[in-house]
Amino acid sequence: MSRLVVHDAKSGERLSVTEDAEEIARTLAAIGVRFERWPVADLPPGADAETVLAAYRDRLDAFMAGTGAGSADVVRLTPDHPQKDAIRAKFRAEHTHDEDEVRFFHEGAGNFVLHVDGKVYDARCERGDLISVPTGTPHWFDAGPEPNVTALRVFTATTGWTPHYTGSDMAERFPAMLG
Repeated sequence: MSRLVVHDAKSGERLSVTEDAEEIARTLAAIGVRFERWPVADLPPGADAETVLAAYRDRLDAFMAGTGAGSADVVRLTPDHPQKDAIRAKFRAEHTHDEDEVRFFHEGAGNFVLHVDGKVYDARCERGDLISVPTGTPHWFDAGPEPNVTALRVFTATTGWTPHYTGSDMAERFPAMLG
């Protein structure tokens, strides 16, 4: 189930927890983050990228028209991926991007953790969740030590997704998924 846990960034105190999608959306909207629930396409597990994209084409086209994004692709990370540990380490360090980071979870789950205005927002995104993290927002992502995620990524320009690491230790202080 989708979940949002908000912590005080300095003390680590848990300020709130919710699994209500509308409350998650309202709380994240207050910091400029878009969170939505989309209907999930009925596809066989592990469907190829072209099939996944085709299943969401109408919704993607409407989303991209409304945001100015120009392309989408599918990323899949599984427990048997030979570079899963390196990929996990790369995305678990706090960073920003030069454009919004948009993900829709077709399969699996992962945590987008945002560090905004003295708070840490740990958004557990699951199948059917769309999250859009605004340009320049410090965040990290974790799909756990045994990832199983298939997600659509939406781009304005793929160069905007180059991570700019902040050098902060926030991700170590607030691990999203320990195993």
